[in-house]
Amino acid sequence: MTTPLYIFDLDETLLDGDSAMIWNEFLVEKGLVDSPDFLAEDKRLMALYAKGELDMEEYLKFAMAPITHLSIEQVAELVEECVKTRVLGRIFPQAMELIGTLKSQGHPMIIVSATVSFIVDVVAKQLGISNSIGIELIEESGHYTAKVLGTPSYQQGKVIRLEQWMTEQIESFNQLHFYTDSINDLPLCEYADHSYLVNPCERLHAHAKPREWQVLRWSR
Repeated sequence: MTTPLYIFDLDETLLDGDSAMIWNEFLVEKGLVDSPDFLAEDKRLMALYAKGELDMEEYLKFAMAPITHLSIEQVAELVEECVKTRVLGRIFPQAMELIGTLKSQGHPMIIVSATVSFIVDVVAKQLGISNSIGIELIEESGHYTAKVLGTPSYQQGKVIRLEQWMTEQIESFNQLHFYTDSINDLPLCEYADHSYLVNPCERLHAHAKPREWQVLRWSR
């Protein structure tokens, strides 16, 4: 038996904003960041991401620095609070409607994001999406490190991680439907059978017409 699979990017696609940036702002509010330039550096790095030029290793070293002293359990508590109080209210209503429709029809869904998995997994759970892929980090002595476990789900890595996940499933999938906003996801857009561009960046939008990809305008 084969079945369609609906795949979602998270940030700026389902979410009006970037969950990693929201998380970093949350850490500052919680007093867990010493550097006064932390958020400015975060914006600089995310601007590189928007252009498809981010060095993920550099970013993770920066982003994980404030919490490597915390236990995994402490991080989990903070993530739950951040997602419930800062993230869920920024999910696009159109995304919520689509997720509800797909759920009622019994279609499998998965979020595939370049954000770290300990954030992505919580957001997916709160949205009622049972499958999620994010960047996995190596754990040492009960703490997260900034070192990536396996292939990072970033750019072509999203295709690799999705393929790995699909081979582990009992179901066989056909008709892959993918929703994203970012030029970083061009490899997965081209891999999917149907791609839907949600408020796409200019560079990704340029690929829409030649490939007959549908452009969606979602707002809150």
